[in-house]
Amino acid sequence: MARLRLPLCLCLLVSFTVVTVVSGQDDETNGGLHPNSNQIEKLCKDRPENEYFRLTTVGDCRDVVRCDKAGLTGTIRLAGVKCPNGLAFDIFKQTCDWKGRVSNCDKLEKPRKILPNLVTDEPVCPDGKLQCGNGECIEKALFCDDKTDCADGSDENACSVETDPNRSPECDTNQCVLPDCFCSADGTRIPGALEPNSVPQMITITFNGAINVDNVDLYADIFNGARQNPNGCQIKGTFFASHKYTNYSAVQELHRQGHEIASFSVTNKDDPKYWTDGSYDDWLAEMAGNRLIIERFANITDGSIIGCRAPYLRVGGNKQFEMMADQFFVYDASITAPLSRVPIWPYTLYFRMPHKCHGNAQNCPSRSHPVWEMVMNELDRRDDPTFDESLPGCHMVSSCSNIQTGDQFGRLLRHNFNRHFSTNRAPLGLHFHASWLKSKREFREELGKFIDEMLARNDVYFVTMLQVVQWMQNPTELTALRDFQEWKEKCDVKGQPYCSLPNTCPLTTRELPGETLRLFTCLECPRHYPWILDPTGDGQAF
Repeated sequence: MARLRLPLCLCLLVSFTVVTVVSGQDDETNGGLHPNSNQIEKLCKDRPENEYFRLTTVGDCRDVVRCDKAGLTGTIRLAGVKCPNGLAFDIFKQTCDWKGRVSNCDKLEKPRKILPNLVTDEPVCPDGKLQCGNGECIEKALFCDDKTDCADGSDENACSVETDPNRSPECDTNQCVLPDCFCSADGTRIPGALEPNSVPQMITITFNGAINVDNVDLYADIFNGARQNPNGCQIKGTFFASHKYTNYSAVQELHRQGHEIASFSVTNKDDPKYWTDGSYDDWLAEMAGNRLIIERFANITDGSIIGCRAPYLRVGGNKQFEMMADQFFVYDASITAPLSRVPIWPYTLYFRMPHKCHGNAQNCPSRSHPVWEMVMNELDRRDDPTFDESLPGCHMVSSCSNIQTGDQFGRLLRHNFNRHFSTNRAPLGLHFHASWLKSKREFREELGKFIDEMLARNDVYFVTMLQVVQWMQNPTELTALRDFQEWKEKCDVKGQPYCSLPNTCPLTTRELPGETLRLFTCLECPRHYPWILDPTGDGQAF
């Protein structure tokens, strides 16, 4: 269950220790727990700095280390971390998890892959070719194309944003110009080269998951029609809707009110590898299929579903983004940027990402794609920002597991607003699971107070992801925003829902044997419950 995963982002920073290098001690005399400098050098040879591994399989499976270069001399030492009680370290997932779910406590390290020889002192291959791990030379274009061409398979083993030989180039602002392309060397540049004090502070409120009776009251409370941006238009949010358990009459009403609907997958499957290693067809069925279901049963016919977010933020690498480009998705909102002093603006993926690939499984796209990335800047979750305590950031508000009271939540909101507002005014993303906001009345009340406080200013706008892209494509100063036409659509929506009594359709599908699921829609009931192979529910294969 997703709830159980919330505290896991903290585990790697719990009980941080540095293993002392003890010269002269050997593995036989100290059980391998205090390797000497020669042994450390051997352990760390060709090992990524961010890879955790065990020194021993004896014990409770909580202790791991990673290789760390210390100081100016670059001396290699081992930095250790310890999972909290009740958890164990999953070597394959590289994170702490509930002990019963970890099945590799008998493994010291992840399986090592043979790497190609991409960097050599002297040329070893003809022009246009690179060397495999076994010394064979093949065409550069064959590396990282999802087909094994080297006899040892090494051409598919170094394909990250940093190592893919065919990765997208670094940002070139002479070639990358608005409205179609935006990049900067470190990601912090303001579009249109505007001064910060003339830029609106945009805030995006987003929700992930099914839209139904469990949360529509929350959405009606936050977006009550009375809250208006400085241009006189009602505040808007973005809803990344998944299919199962969604009430499509409620989706239709949110869309009528001017909120943005985006795709969050059909299945929302709780299997990290399914998303990280998903094929092109997997992503096509999940995201484009989900869009088709929403369009059909929420009667959204204006082509406005143009964004998607990966479940569990498990980005699917180049395959996901190839599918998005082919299916005319405009943006993704799944990639996390690590917490930094100055936040990052959204960017297009024609050029290389301006930050490290950070977060779940780190399978970011390495190639060039005509897609916007609505990057998720991590939130600073320190309870007292004046106290210099080292804490990791959190991408979803609901993953800031130290926030337990309304007062803490209020401080989190205001501190992070100030971080963005006082630097480059990059959009502030407040990303929620509805269940977290509903878990305590004080969270809900504090968010309302924060929104009202921000709207009392004249330089803050609560907008959708699409509206952020529209502003970036046409950067407009604060003084001219009242007439910014892209933000005037569905400005002040009145009237009644399309239907107050939707059809309740009890349906089955061969893909989910034994289950009868109810589909709520203002339209006619389909013959079958829509699912991966049959998104329209009429028995036609996708």
